[in-house]
Amino acid sequence: MPTPPSASSRHPREVLLGAQAGAVWLPACDHYAGVEARMRKSLALQAEWSARHGTCLFDVTLDCEDGAPVGGEADHAALVVELVRGLDWAAPVPPRVGVRVHPVGHPAFEADVAAIVGAVGARLTHLMIPKVESVADVARAVAAVDAAGAPALPLHVLIESPAAVHRAFDIAAQPRVASLSFGLMDFVSAHGGAIPAAAMTVQGQFEHPLVCRAKLEIASAAHAHGKVPSHCVVTEFRDRDAVRRAAERAAGAFGYTRMWSIHPDQIEPIVAAFRPRPDEVEQAAEIIDRAAAADWAPISHQGHLHDRASFRYFWQVLERAHATGVALPETVRGHFR
Repeated sequence: MPTPPSASSRHPREVLLGAQAGAVWLPACDHYAGVEARMRKSLALQAEWSARHGTCLFDVTLDCEDGAPVGGEADHAALVVELVRGLDWAAPVPPRVGVRVHPVGHPAFEADVAAIVGAVGARLTHLMIPKVESVADVARAVAAVDAAGAPALPLHVLIESPAAVHRAFDIAAQPRVASLSFGLMDFVSAHGGAIPAAAMTVQGQFEHPLVCRAKLEIASAAHAHGKVPSHCVVTEFRDRDAVRRAAERAAGAFGYTRMWSIHPDQIEPIVAAFRPRPDEVEQAAEIIDRAAAADWAPISHQGHLHDRASFRYFWQVLERAHATGVALPETVRGHFR
């Protein structure tokens, strides 16, 4: 009978994550652009960053919902197709580009999907479906995408109302859903003035109880089903420090692992905020290196006992560091080659 491989000979992700190994991974920043000049600039910026860092640190989502002028939806969809086709798909780090289409109840939804997914669906990392209210909305989107010839294309959904928040766990459970995003402005507006406008500011969105509850429900639903919770925008887009503080709070207090950007100046502070600190990376590398040497049996490190439960956490620190462009210690770098 063949001898099974030892734990130390298997990849840490395989040993430690178990069912979580199938959880969705996405870059920490999702950058939205809907005007042609900004779409072109965003795609060029992504290519520049990827060449510099050797990995793609942020997604670009080309926006049809807010980007297309009324009556010009078909022309805008054609522009999106042209932009996607024109990218350098032979680059050492391929582009990561998605598209936000119109909501499933909008007259342009089916046309968006047919034109864009039908032409470049195999190139897209995701399709963002806004204003999702229920699992039925997701099912309708899945049917349209499948009919357009992209049955494996992941869907990201935007939760923007109290009813959608109530159904967030059911929506997150849908197999094609890879990420849940929170739509702050529409959520506040859906309350008919019961939530003040201040709740849409960078400070107020972390203070109003109903907004905070919605954020926590969405993050919890996403994590329950191995999906990615993506935090809402900060409209004070030229205040880089405000963006950084919001991203740090979204990550540290609300459990988000990804955040929207609506201006190129927001990308760097968002990515930086989701990076683990250097001391966290060093500690995680030491623990994972020692754990692997012990065939993942319990170890002692700096007076603390660690076993597979904590090994899992520290491995995920290293994965987050790698995904955000942090240089890893040589002892663990080989796991990411």
